[in-house]
Amino acid sequence: MQSVRSIANAGLTLEVCGLARVLRKDLDACLDTDVGMIHTFVSTSDVQRIHTIRKSREEVLAMAVDAVEYIKDHGRKCMFSAMDATRTDIDYLIEINKAVEAAGCDIINVPDTVGVMAPSGMYNLIKNIAEEITIPIDVHCHNDFGLAVANSLMAVEAGGSQVQVTINGLGERAGNADLAETVMSLNSIYGAKTNINTEYILETAKMVESFTHVNIPPHMPIVGDNAFAHESGIHTHGVLEQSDTFEPGIMTPEMVGHKRRIVLGKHAGRHAVNMSLDAAGMHPTDEQLNEILGRIKAIADKGKRITDADLYAVASVVIGKPEGKEVLELKELSVMTGNIITPTAVVKVIIDDKEMISSNTGIGPIDAALKAVEGIIGEHAKVSIHDFRIEAITGGSDALAEVIIGVEDEKGRIVTARSANVDIVMASVDALVTAINMLLKK
Repeated sequence: MQSVRSIANAGLTLEVCGLARVLRKDLDACLDTDVGMIHTFVSTSDVQRIHTIRKSREEVLAMAVDAVEYIKDHGRKCMFSAMDATRTDIDYLIEINKAVEAAGCDIINVPDTVGVMAPSGMYNLIKNIAEEITIPIDVHCHNDFGLAVANSLMAVEAGGSQVQVTINGLGERAGNADLAETVMSLNSIYGAKTNINTEYILETAKMVESFTHVNIPPHMPIVGDNAFAHESGIHTHGVLEQSDTFEPGIMTPEMVGHKRRIVLGKHAGRHAVNMSLDAAGMHPTDEQLNEILGRIKAIADKGKRITDADLYAVASVVIGKPEGKEVLELKELSVMTGNIITPTAVVKVIIDDKEMISSNTGIGPIDAALKAVEGIIGEHAKVSIHDFRIEAITGGSDALAEVIIGVEDEKGRIVTARSANVDIVMASVDALVTAINMLLKK
């Protein structure tokens, strides 16, 4: 009561409705809170009527009429629900709705209380009721089978003029019809007008998410993080050229306060990657772009979500590599480590068009892998590691590691190279191989 009274007296530019059973104590409680409308309800299906309120059909009808008259006698607007309407005998449902209309009810609500109605059934039900009464029809749909929005839309098609919805589809059990999905379907598909300012839909959804601690799934329509996100190469290419190629067109992200997002992952295409790099002032060649794309896909295949920082790190590594045929080409790397064996690495490389394999041990897997590479190259050139640094590009256990390594030859020449990978050992070896190639080419 205190909460409802606070809302009713908050000076909002809307009508506050209180919910009450057809009992005088509930009705009086609503009247005492200064609400502008009272929504009263009573079970009408046989299963609920017999097993919950234990009343006959005649008793239920009399209670409903009495409640409506009591509300109207006190000068308030009245909405009436025959609870569990979709499982109520249709003749009795129409009888009780006509009776409360005659008693002065302003709006009839038809609830699918346990969410069992099929969309075609909802259409027929509302159409039948609309032919028997003249006051507006409102619907209240539950989402037990994921049909709450579809049933709400069918009710509108059949003559319903009001739809009860909740932010983010919150509600009993599987929830109720979601506001965003219902409103945007009505606005964009049906061309119907609602009183909702759609540009605040996302902001409102996020606000409710923060208050309720019920997270919005990324794939939730309209307000989910992925609602306007594109990863597939075919999709991103089309959307970047013209948005309605792979978006509804009749609904844009801006209409609901959202933003279009291009996601780089294992399905990413050249066009999206190139556009992202171009926006950052990075302009790879076609060959470099192919390598960047390959590395991005390889990282994403490990289950990591690619961030802009990841992309820029990978691109910097590839663009910074010397062009032309590599002197030393890494083919395979395997590492064994643990608390009961000495860290051991085996590398296979191509050098001077010959395949060579080397193994070595170290104080850790990175040390072992780098020593194995040094062992192979030592037969061709005298190089040593001058400096070595590891940085994490992003947070979390799946952070992309950027390794910066410097090598020096016998003449004192030093070159520095970098690599980035979710596998820190692989990143270290790749950076060393790149540095050696740069040194040998010089």
